[in-house]
Amino acid sequence: MSAETLRIGLVSISDRASSGVYTDQGIPSLQEWLARALTTPWESTVRLIPDEQEEIESNLRDLVDYDGCHLVLTTGGTGPAIRDVTPEATLAVADKIMPGFGEQMRQISLQFVPTAILSRQVAVIRKRCLIINLPGQPKAIAQTLEGLKDEAGNSKVPGIFAAVPYCLDLIGAPYIETDPAVVQAFRPKSAIKPISV
Repeated sequence: MSAETLRIGLVSISDRASSGVYTDQGIPSLQEWLARALTTPWESTVRLIPDEQEEIESNLRDLVDYDGCHLVLTTGGTGPAIRDVTPEATLAVADKIMPGFGEQMRQISLQFVPTAILSRQVAVIRKRCLIINLPGQPKAIAQTLEGLKDEAGNSKVPGIFAAVPYCLDLIGAPYIETDPAVVQAFRPKSAIKPISV
């Protein structure tokens, strides 16, 4: 019996990158991080779109309802600027809001810049899918997913991805495992499955 493959939607939201003014860095950095972090099979569907609320909503619905994604990660469009409407679009397609993800992302980013309080990232559940808004900068993406570590590699501030596998369990998505050297997934002991060989 083979486990269901995790389907991940990766959405970069940027007027300039989507129009070709500069090369998008969000999706490549997400793909690189996921390749290091996940030890179970996964596949991705990518979208590069402008900061238009209706277009963001439409893409999020399509990724969940038609492409069957279990996890959608967005990057960009979460600041206070007029064109930053990613959180509004994400909330518009939500069945449930998961405020802890945004709170923890801001907590991590505040270790580096005081302007982290201007970030408005949210996370929601739609059907059997977790949707998370991530920062726009590749370094900040990795920091929020992975958390902060000391010089010995021990976790000082947990990254948000530590909670993602168990959240996916609870909403009926595939069981996934991570490389603890990148991020240690946390589950209650009763929810841990034996590692298949």
